[in-house]
Amino acid sequence: MFHVEQNGLGPNGWDELAAAHEVFGDRFDIAERYYQSLASDGVERGLIGPREVPRLWERHILNCAVLGELIGEGESVVDVGSGAGLPGIPLAIARPDLRITLVEPLLRRSVYLAEFVESNALDVLVVRGRAEESGVIKEAGGADVVTSRAVAPLEKLAKWSMPLVHEHGRMLALKGTSAAEEVSRDRASLTRLGAGKVDVVECGADLLPTPTLVVRAERQPRRRGRR
Repeated sequence: MFHVEQNGLGPNGWDELAAAHEVFGDRFDIAERYYQSLASDGVERGLIGPREVPRLWERHILNCAVLGELIGEGESVVDVGSGAGLPGIPLAIARPDLRITLVEPLLRRSVYLAEFVESNALDVLVVRGRAEESGVIKEAGGADVVTSRAVAPLEKLAKWSMPLVHEHGRMLALKGTSAAEEVSRDRASLTRLGAGKVDVVECGADLLPTPTLVVRAERQPRRRGRR
């Protein structure tokens, strides 16, 4: 694995390393190892495009880590379609109090995740499979929070995410600038799938040049039929 030099300044002169130190604190060294892993091994394995390397801190690692603002102390989190570990691994580094499960169907990605988790002694479970599979639901279901990033349209995400959280658990989907449009388009479908209290929230507004936009939805209790 080769070493990628960092000068601390992002494209707009923003000090990304200072922000990373603020987010990760005394676990910054693990975050830096993750950065180096994505920039080298991640690119070589096809998990990250080489053009993304200059933007890894801002657009990927910190963009995901600030999601912790919406997650309570000690909650359980399932990251569906985790890919290279985003947002699950940055959350696990920044918030060691969380109980995190990474769900990823592709072998090469799940192997990468397991290797990084083991080599850095992260308390994270890696499950190979699709979120909608009964085995995955059995192993990872009942969570407080389900996260996702760049996985699927919002309606599909709700279909996969709602069965993995308990009643009143939340789906937190990183969506970028399309968030409000997707909520407007899919609101009826979300309601049908049991997702309520749907809104779009910002994370990292005081830290990142561009805040992270997240679609948040709560799993509603099933309506009981009349006897």
